[in-house]
Amino acid sequence: MTTCIPAGTGSLHYSATLGKGQGCRTTSWVSGVTFKRCIQKELSWSRGVSKLLQIQRCNFSQSPFSEHWKPLRTVTSSCLRDGSTKYFDFAIIGSGVAGLRYALEVAKHGSVAVITKAEPHESNTNYAQGGVSAVLCPSDSVESHMHDTIVAGAYLCDEETVRVVCTEGPDRIRELIAMGASFDHGEDGNLHLAREGGHSHHRIVHAADMTGREIERALLKAVVNDPNISVFEHHFAIDLLTCQDCSDTICLGVDTLNTETLEVIRFISKVTLLASGGAGHIYPTTTNPLVATGDGMAMAHRAQAVISNMEFVQFHPTALADKGLPIKPTKSRENAFLITEAVRGDGGILYNLGMERFMPLYDERAELAPRDVVARSIDDQLKKRNEKYVFLDISHRAREKILSHFPNIAAECLQYGLDITRQPIPVVPAAHYMCGGVRAGLHGETNVQGLYVAGEVACTGLHGANRLASNSLLEALVFARRAVQPSIDHMKSSKHDLSTSNLWGRPVVPSSLGSDAMDKVLTMTRKTRKELQSIMWDYVGIVRSTTRLEFAEQKIGELEAKWEEYLFQQGWEPTMVGLEACEMRNLFCCAELVISSALARHESRGLHYTVDFPHLEESKRLPTIIFPCSSVKSTWCSRQLHKQLMC
Repeated sequence: MTTCIPAGTGSLHYSATLGKGQGCRTTSWVSGVTFKRCIQKELSWSRGVSKLLQIQRCNFSQSPFSEHWKPLRTVTSSCLRDGSTKYFDFAIIGSGVAGLRYALEVAKHGSVAVITKAEPHESNTNYAQGGVSAVLCPSDSVESHMHDTIVAGAYLCDEETVRVVCTEGPDRIRELIAMGASFDHGEDGNLHLAREGGHSHHRIVHAADMTGREIERALLKAVVNDPNISVFEHHFAIDLLTCQDCSDTICLGVDTLNTETLEVIRFISKVTLLASGGAGHIYPTTTNPLVATGDGMAMAHRAQAVISNMEFVQFHPTALADKGLPIKPTKSRENAFLITEAVRGDGGILYNLGMERFMPLYDERAELAPRDVVARSIDDQLKKRNEKYVFLDISHRAREKILSHFPNIAAECLQYGLDITRQPIPVVPAAHYMCGGVRAGLHGETNVQGLYVAGEVACTGLHGANRLASNSLLEALVFARRAVQPSIDHMKSSKHDLSTSNLWGRPVVPSSLGSDAMDKVLTMTRKTRKELQSIMWDYVGIVRSTTRLEFAEQKIGELEAKWEEYLFQQGWEPTMVGLEACEMRNLFCCAELVISSALARHESRGLHYTVDFPHLEESKRLPTIIFPCSSVKSTWCSRQLHKQLMC
C-alpha cells in the first residue's frame, strides 16, 4: 500500500510506501469511529520530508489567484467592523516568539495579520523561565551543543536540523539584543550564561527567571510599532481553509471566532504560519497557559498535514506542588507554576520527604540528568513511597545569589509562606512540552502548500525523543527566521481571486440554541474535559503500558462519542462553533494522536517509557509519522467544518 502526500513548497515532495506489517494499523481514532491511519517510522528526517518519491505536480499558477489585496493596518479590535472577511499576504496563528519574530520579517514584504487566542502576551513564551541556549562562550562549541541535544533526544534527533539550529542560534540571540531584549550580564560585562540539566557547558542566556517574558516584551513592542502588522486579539482559530489542486492540498487562510463579539471572521491569506504552541491541557496538571489546547496540531491534522512524534510528551520534573506549601492557595491554578531547570543547574538538590537525596541512585549525572530521566525518577519515588511531591533545595546557596537569579520563583513561594533561601521547594512533574507536532522541513514547510509551522506546534526533528532544556525558544527563533524567505517567495508567486472567500461554507455561532441548551452544552463540555484529562494522566502519563494505552484509547473514543451525541441532542449542528466546544474537539484529536503514536512505538526511548518494551531498540530509532489516509467514517471532531474544495 502506498500513501502519497505532497510536501510544502517548491520541489519538496515525499511519500511513504507501507508494506505488510510496516505499521499501518486500523485505529479507533476519535469517537469510537474507525479510521485508517498509517503510522510509519523512518530514519532520516530530511529524506522523509523531501527525497523519498517525486510526485508530478499540477501547475499551482492555474489556481484562481489575482493581485487584489486589502492590507489592514490598525492594531485594534475595531478592525473587525469593516466586514467578516479579511485579506492579508501573511496570516500568523499565534503570538509567541515564533509568530512575532516571523511577523517582523515578513512585514517588510506585505500585510500581516497576527491572530491570537487571548491577549498577545498570553503564550507559552511568556511562561518560559530558564532561557535560550546558544554557543556564546569561547570554551563552548557548536559540536558540543549538538552532542548534548542529540544525547538528550535519545539519538532520535535529525542531525542536519540539530546542526542548523545550533549553528544559527547565536545570531538569533544577537538579533534579539539588537531589538532591545535585555538579558543578564555578569560582573565582567559579558552575558551571564547559566547551565541547565543535560548541558555540558554554561550556555543559557537568561533574564533572571523571566526570560520568555522579556523576549515577548521586546518582540511585542516592535510588532505594535510596525504599520504593516495588525494584531487580532481574542480570535480563536477554528479551522484552516484548504482546497485540493490535483494531488496537492493548499492552505488559503483560516476561519476564526472573535470570542468577545462572537463573530466568525475569515482570514484569506497567501501564506499561513502556524505558531500556536502546544497541547499541555490534554493533561490535568500542566505548566502551559489555558490557551494551550492543541488547536494548531488538530487543525493541521484535519487539513491533511503530516504529524510526527506525538508520543513524546515532556513532563517538566519540577512544577510547584501546591499541596506542599505552608499556606495553601485558595483556588486551583489554571496552570502549574514552573520551577525552572536552572535551579537544578545552579546546584539545586532533589530529596524525598525523608530528606534522602535520590537522583544519584538513578543516573550518574544526578540532578543534571535530562528532564525525562529526572521526571521518571521523581515519579518512581512518589509511587514507591506513596507521596505526593518531593523537595528541590537550593537554600545552601548564598541568599543574594538565589534572589538575584530566581526573583520570580522566590516571590511566588513567599506569598504562600515559603522562603526558598531557607526552605526546600515542594515540586512534582507536570505536562510541559510537546516534542511532536506538525512535521516540518528545514524551512518550516509542511506537506500542505502555503502552510508553514514554527515553535512547539512543529516537529522539526530537533528534539528527537526528548527536548534539551532551553532549546525550545532557540528552535522557535531559528525556524521562524528560516521560514521567512520561502514564505515570501510563495506569497509573490500566488495570485488569489477574492471570490475564493465564498467557496467555503461559514461556521455559525449557536445563537439559535437558547440559553438553557447552551448551559447544558457548556456543563457537559467542562465535565468531559476533566474526564479526558484524568484518563490521559492515569493511563498515558510518564510510565506507560500497552494495556493501559489501549484502555485509554477505548475510553476516550467512548467519551468523545458520548459528548458529540449529547451536543447534537441539544440541537448543536455540524457547522456550529463555540470556544469551549472547539477546544474540546482539539483536545480529543491531540489525545488520540498521542495514544496512537505511543501504541506504535515498541520500545522505550526518551519521554516514551513503556513497561512492555523497557529497552532501547536500535532498529526502532525512527520517527513516528502519521500520514492522513482516507477515512472510513468521520466525526465532528475529526473533520474540517467546511467541505474540501477543488482549486
